[in-house]
Amino acid sequence: MPADALISPQQLAQRSHWPRRLPRELQVPQTSLWFNLEVSAKRFPDKAATIFCGQSCSYAQLKAQAEALAGWLQAQGVQAGDRVALYMQNCPQYLAAFYAVNRANAVLVPVNPMNRAEEFGHYISDPATKLVICSAELAGIVHAANQALPQAQRVKAVLVAHYGDALPAQGIPAELAVPEILQQFLQARPDLPAMDGLTLWGDALAQGLRPGPHTAGPDDLALLPYTSGTTGLPKGCMHSNATLMANACGGGLWGYASPEAVGLAVVPMFHITGMLYGVLGPVFQGMTIVIMPRWDRELAGRLISRYRVSHWTCVPTMIIDLFGSPNYKSFDLSSLVYLSGGGAAMPQAVAERLQQEFGLTFAEGYGLTETAAPSHANPPERAKLQCLGIPIFGVDSRIIDPHTLTELPIGEVGEIITHGPMVFGGYWQQPEATAAAFIEIEGKRFFRTGDLGRMDEEGYFFITDRLKRMINASGYKVWPSEVEMLLYRHPAVQEACIIAAKDAYRGETVKAIVVLRAEARGNVSEEDIMAWAREHMALYKAPKQLAFADSLPKSGSGKVMWRLLQEREEHGA
Repeated sequence: MPADALISPQQLAQRSHWPRRLPRELQVPQTSLWFNLEVSAKRFPDKAATIFCGQSCSYAQLKAQAEALAGWLQAQGVQAGDRVALYMQNCPQYLAAFYAVNRANAVLVPVNPMNRAEEFGHYISDPATKLVICSAELAGIVHAANQALPQAQRVKAVLVAHYGDALPAQGIPAELAVPEILQQFLQARPDLPAMDGLTLWGDALAQGLRPGPHTAGPDDLALLPYTSGTTGLPKGCMHSNATLMANACGGGLWGYASPEAVGLAVVPMFHITGMLYGVLGPVFQGMTIVIMPRWDRELAGRLISRYRVSHWTCVPTMIIDLFGSPNYKSFDLSSLVYLSGGGAAMPQAVAERLQQEFGLTFAEGYGLTETAAPSHANPPERAKLQCLGIPIFGVDSRIIDPHTLTELPIGEVGEIITHGPMVFGGYWQQPEATAAAFIEIEGKRFFRTGDLGRMDEEGYFFITDRLKRMINASGYKVWPSEVEMLLYRHPAVQEACIIAAKDAYRGETVKAIVVLRAEARGNVSEEDIMAWAREHMALYKAPKQLAFADSLPKSGSGKVMWRLLQEREEHGA
């Protein structure tokens, strides 16, 4: 019997357009992530690992900082497997902290710097955090969250960094034109809370402590990023060195990365995508990473132009915003060779502008916190617009009926499930949630993504929507992301988010929240866009209600927070 006879039609389709330049599976190093920094520092000691507002930090300097911090962490009692929270914006210290925790054989818990004290307490109590590393402006939040917890749950030590310590001694170069508000933020020296166990970053480094033996291996827990899901408090996703290593290796190979590459790190590093493409992948490759602490479209354009950025992973909203700049045509984007992202589908109209005006193909990818960022990606040499791409190295992904759990024919919409080397081990101390997140097919453990999608005859996956987000209008199923993509074709629409609104007749109806382009404000009405929608999409999909907004709420990673808008609608806000 031919081997292909044992393979499902879905699996056969996935193999049909695999890039010939790439192996189907990778030989992933059987080491910890620390070893990647050790190797790059040995190979490229004087090469810039990071560039931050004009200040470079070499690989040798980054390794020296991480080792000194690892020694300090162990002196504070951090032992193998202990959890250390990291709570700051993108900066060079973020990389040093990550690799210090890994060198100390401990587990990093990345926390969104937008979180407030009421939220941060969960990242101390749930993973039993031993120590917190934070930036100065967030130290007060750490202190308040710590004080609100029972004495037994509190952290005993906090390491505080100032962004200004990573800036050029002579000041930020004027030619970068860093916005004044950002300069003030980076250079600020906020008052620190009076709390026991607080140590400044520079003081910890000055102690010059040497860490003990590095014992962490590929199967040891390395990262505990939290994901909100649809119910309850955020859950920690258990990632080992091996699950993270799979994408740290594969991401660069997929996107033509090399030690000569220069990346732009603007997706927040606390987010799994920012972690992979700003902290893990570049160090494995020996790249230089240009770090942005916050998104600013004008600064992004100048940084790409000045440092000849070749690789940029972002969310589509950043591209949309960059195109909204009156100066975007003056930016030199000719150095870019790989532009990728995910989190939301790239509107076709925007992707076509990228191709027409700059000759750039936006290679969308797909993944979740549970899959250490990508499980699917578009081959840059054969990318499809508004498409998740194909399953990457060693990944088997299927479309199943979410109710019967049976595999569906090619082209039908169902739940995306994924098996691969980057899939997490489970949710931290939540065995029931872990059990519910996996199913077994043909002896393989597949993660249930909770996303609805379909696969075409060439093995490319397309997302329809989250299982929970479907709008049921008089029995017609409306997928908000599809309507959003259509609305982006309207020349006056800069951004759009679709939510469900109550309707006495239809039960639910479609409502659009729209941000107009600057030149359209005051010249285009709600009815104008709804009339256009009725002409360009099925009537049951066309928004029956529409409201203009100055902006859409976004998460720290740049994703539109549709759930927040939906909740506001339900509460009449």
